[in-house]
Amino acid sequence: MTADAIAMDGKVAIITGGAGGIGEATARLLTARGARVALADIAVARATALAAQLPGAIAVPLDLADEASIQAMVGQVVAHFGRLDVLHNNAALLGPEVARNDGDVERMDTDLWDRTYAVNVRGTMMACRAALPALRESRGCIVNTVSNLALQGHLIQAAYSSSKAAVIQLTRAIAASHGRAGVRCNAVAPGMTMTPALREAFPPALRQLVEDETLRDRLGEPEDIAEAVAFLASDAARNITGQVLVCDGGSASHVPGLAGFRAFLGEEPA
Repeated sequence: MTADAIAMDGKVAIITGGAGGIGEATARLLTARGARVALADIAVARATALAAQLPGAIAVPLDLADEASIQAMVGQVVAHFGRLDVLHNNAALLGPEVARNDGDVERMDTDLWDRTYAVNVRGTMMACRAALPALRESRGCIVNTVSNLALQGHLIQAAYSSSKAAVIQLTRAIAASHGRAGVRCNAVAPGMTMTPALREAFPPALRQLVEDETLRDRLGEPEDIAEAVAFLASDAARNITGQVLVCDGGSASHVPGLAGFRAFLGEEPA
């Protein structure tokens, strides 16, 4: 892979949820590689402050639960830059309060379920739909942020994990239906990633349970996920579409209870 293949010179990218966490890290990396980015976020003040730090970047208000907001966001970006090459659907309903209340189905609040699907699935679909005409013109691509929880069962986050599983299937559907028009569509599936929001939502003891099952010596950082997004958005990934790139430090790649086996066998993590 050459430097030219991963360069983003002249390309325009929308990053939803771009004001912080994985979105911010991706915006910084794509800008460093030559892209002009639009930070689309419901947190407009934070997006505006970040855009001021990035050459050529703009902030755009976005409410993924509102179809008119999504259409206006894409229209504003295309009008400003004259094109669109990358849509990174990164925003999701995953604040501390949501994470604390998203448990198992028996105790699930129906309103929380509906709000999660309205943002994570319906909102992502509408963003793709609004962006596809411009992406066909540029032969661009979509990169969706999903989760390794979309590929595994868990005791918690039934709404979030199942909504992200739906986005995986949406990713495949768009790849199949628009590939011959030159549009690629892939997904990145992070594991637990040390964003500020995650630190607030999940106590250290819970984070340690995940870290114990990670094959690396630490949990992922937003910059780790940004590298995967930037790769899939680049020409280096030109023959990759309809795929899910799991970026979870290997936690989903081994038998359940690996940490417990380590303790039983007396093997201390390196």
